[in-house]
Amino acid sequence: MVSRPAPASAALPPMTGEDAPPGFDAFGRAVLEDVRDAVFLADADGVLRWANPAARALTGGAEPRLHPLTETSGHVEAAAHRRPARIRALPGGWHSWTVPAEDVPQRHVGDFLAEAGPRLAGARGRHGTARVIAELAASALADTVFVLLPTTRGRWEWWSCERPSAHGHGRIRRVPAQAAPVLTATFAATGTPRPAAVPAAEVSALPSAVADHLAGHAEVTVVSLGPSVSAGVTGALLLGRRADPEFGAEQARAVGEFARAAGTALANAQRYARQEEATRGLETTLRPVDPPELDGARFETWYEPAGGVLAVGGDFYDVLPHDDGSAFLVLGDICGKGAEAAALTGRVRHALTALAMVERDGRTLLRLLNELLIAGGSSRFATLVLGTATPVEGGVDLTLASGGHPAPLIVRRAGEVEEVTVPGTLVGISPQARFAEAQVRLGRGDMCLLYTDGITEARNRHDPTELFGDDRLRAVLTAAAGKPAREVVRRLRQAVRDWLGSSAHDDIAVLAVECSG
Repeated sequence: MVSRPAPASAALPPMTGEDAPPGFDAFGRAVLEDVRDAVFLADADGVLRWANPAARALTGGAEPRLHPLTETSGHVEAAAHRRPARIRALPGGWHSWTVPAEDVPQRHVGDFLAEAGPRLAGARGRHGTARVIAELAASALADTVFVLLPTTRGRWEWWSCERPSAHGHGRIRRVPAQAAPVLTATFAATGTPRPAAVPAAEVSALPSAVADHLAGHAEVTVVSLGPSVSAGVTGALLLGRRADPEFGAEQARAVGEFARAAGTALANAQRYARQEEATRGLETTLRPVDPPELDGARFETWYEPAGGVLAVGGDFYDVLPHDDGSAFLVLGDICGKGAEAAALTGRVRHALTALAMVERDGRTLLRLLNELLIAGGSSRFATLVLGTATPVEGGVDLTLASGGHPAPLIVRRAGEVEEVTVPGTLVGISPQARFAEAQVRLGRGDMCLLYTDGITEARNRHDPTELFGDDRLRAVLTAAAGKPAREVVRRLRQAVRDWLGSSAHDDIAVLAVECSG
């Protein structure tokens, strides 16, 4: 009798039909799945075809080899370890190799919890965390596992896992306390998790989606998933076992400590979900919206915050139409980046939106905003360029005021790039700040580009000391002169991204105003 390894890998598939030994039906397979002895089955050619869960635990994922010594004895070798085995001849030339349970190393509670910890920590969201909890519990604590968590409309949401890897998910009605007192009491319990046996009558009272899968188990226990009152999590873990507990006398400790870790993972998932919801709400209110179109003028934008928790930053733009066909426009840069800069950005944008409803003079708007920022006590400052775009016969008139911002650039259709000189001091630094205003007309095909220093201060992917700079910006604009604003901004975006490569960058905002005729 010569043994060969499994043809594919140590992860042996279930056998059906002609691949199985004679008489190896579903009943026999189910029995072998639950025995504590490690059982390997080899076919008539000596090829290893199947191993039960105890055998897979014995090999630890390594490829097992079966070495016969006599017709009835041998040893199993895996991962440089050998275990004595009994060999039994089966019909059709097959053989079973059995390593008695006393020779199978039992798992330790600490090892199981150490394995479970990283997977619980890496789970994401309520659904993903509950599914991982069910999988881990089914791998060591029970044959059938249900994770029950409260949901809306008086229902429970459940996730299940049955050995070896059958998953389920759904919702069921909540069972009244009088019909399931043990489960109900455990569900709302917090503190140290303590497993409790669930009577058969109580199991039967559960909806069939759960009760049918737990029927016939030797023992069904339940343990709370609520780590503490402050965590705000309630839930229960139902465990059904058909055989002896894997951890023996340590089973209750294994269940309790796992439930505590699982409850903490759920609480973290719930906390992160609330944070993500709040983040999405902030992003919705802080992120600039697409500008409107005016008769005779079009606007094109590029908005790319620096990486961070929020998909918004300290750069911003806004275009607000007036009833007379003109539009208020602003582009700014709040000192810094991240959540604090984004919060101040929201204040500035909301203040300007309100002020622009009653005031159109750019210098006055900057002066009022300067006073608001100083009175608010913020240590941050801003640079802005704002004004009015007014379509007129033959072009678009721009009136621009600046507070310490990079000068707007006019890209003429013929190819010239002009700088609009608008002196002004930083906004939010000094009560004596002074601001100026300039006027310029765009002809058909001309464009005005407002931008933040995230463009000119973009660092080269090969040499971080080299900046994109004003000259490269002007070169891109000159080459794209006469093109629609969308194409000009596209070329600028591509040039800056090629310059940056995969390196980090500051917040970037671009607002282009095009005279469309």
